[in-house]
Amino acid sequence: MTNLLFICSRNQWRSPTGEKVWRNHPNVSVRSAGTSPKARKTVSGKDVQWADIIFVIEEKHHCRLKSQFTRLLDYKDIHVLDIPDEYMDEELIEIMKQSVNDYLKIVAL
Repeated sequence: MTNLLFICSRNQWRSPTGEKVWRNHPNVSVRSAGTSPKARKTVSGKDVQWADIIFVIEEKHHCRLKSQFTRLLDYKDIHVLDIPDEYMDEELIEIMKQSVNDYLKIVAL
């Protein structure tokens, strides 16, 4: 089982969509969180330790993670998806599926 963590700012739209899209995949366990203190669920050190692969939605989320969890990110597989906060539900789902699927093919789930 591979643990996937999706991270955006407030854990309201993009990272929960990633969690929703991949939660029924038989070979992964999935969580989502946000980098903002006002996030529905703020990312924790335990989340970072749990994750095998971390998908950040934008580069700014990667920077925030690095500043907060520098040592915990050593040897973590982190991917920036570059998905701006401007998509409607179905369009976001398709982009999330395609973006993440490309990375998961590499780890052969």
